[in-house]
Amino acid sequence: MDKKTEIEAATFRRIVRHLQDNPEVQNIDLMNLANFCRNCISKWYVSESTTHGEEISYDQARELVYGMPYDEYKNKHQKEATKEQLEKFNASQKNKG
Repeated sequence: MDKKTEIEAATFRRIVRHLQDNPEVQNIDLMNLANFCRNCISKWYVSESTTHGEEISYDQARELVYGMPYDEYKNKHQKEATKEQLEKFNASQKNKG
């Protein structure tokens, strides 16, 4: 592995660790601010693993990103989205297409 790839991999691990260490940051907030969330990262992980000849399931990818099974994470950390959060999200989705 070249140095650039090592740095990129370490940066990815640091981003994931940061998200794991800050579960109070809700996915809906990430979507509204940055247009991606933990689930998006998990989907990208699945896609890239397939591209590179490794098969990993979405559930396996989410466990890597969340640091625990997704259902456990939801029960411990996920809050119901507020009306305002959902309105902002839905408005952003309408602007996409």
